[in-house]
Amino acid sequence: MLLLTHAFEALGCQVVGFRTDNFNLASQRAIAALGARKDGVIRHYQPRRDGTARDTIIYSILAAEWPDVKRHLTTRLARHGKET
Repeated sequence: MLLLTHAFEALGCQVVGFRTDNFNLASQRAIAALGARKDGVIRHYQPRRDGTARDTIIYSILAAEWPDVKRHLTTRLARHGKET
């Protein structure tokens, strides 16, 4: 929340992007839960340490989407705060 607020509100970014390995399902779920949308897959984006090719999944949040994403994250944070 702090990094996204800084990016959109202080720096004036028009888009914030996220990249993750196609095998990293936990990161994909977490990124989607932030409110980012899946843009696509870049096949054979880079080599892994073991020499195999890594496919990278790209997600993004646009500045126009930020107000809704911010409301969603604020609600999630408030709900979490009440549970603890």
